[in-house]
Amino acid sequence: MAAGARRALAERGADLESVCEFEVPGAFELPVVCHKLAKTGNYNAVIALGVVIRGDTPHFDFVAGQAAAGIMQASIATDTPIMFGVVTTNNYEQALERCGDGDDNKGFEAAVSAIEMASVMSEITDRKRFPELYNVT
Repeated sequence: MAAGARRALAERGADLESVCEFEVPGAFELPVVCHKLAKTGNYNAVIALGVVIRGDTPHFDFVAGQAAAGIMQASIATDTPIMFGVVTTNNYEQALERCGDGDDNKGFEAAVSAIEMASVMSEITDRKRFPELYNVT
């Protein structure tokens, strides 16, 4: 998925030298790292990528649900788009299908969404900064 995200960013003109990557032990740890990154103000968006595969216990539901909720909370708390690129599957084969080389790679999709959200957030900021350009008070 990381390769898919990098490809999407490169195809859309992002400077890959300015892209930072961090690894965490698991999906449950994504929210705190995303929050810390977003809080720095150094990033237009954060892309959280991971895979949670269902096992024989309810652990899957807790991890996937809490990762999603934590990432959303971090995004709202920091006003920074944080893309939820965590694949949840029943088995390893399904995970591989979502992480392939095509444009349906979930990392690719998350990166495209990150670019779109960063653009929207920038437009909102510009409208606040220059209300006379947008007839907004």
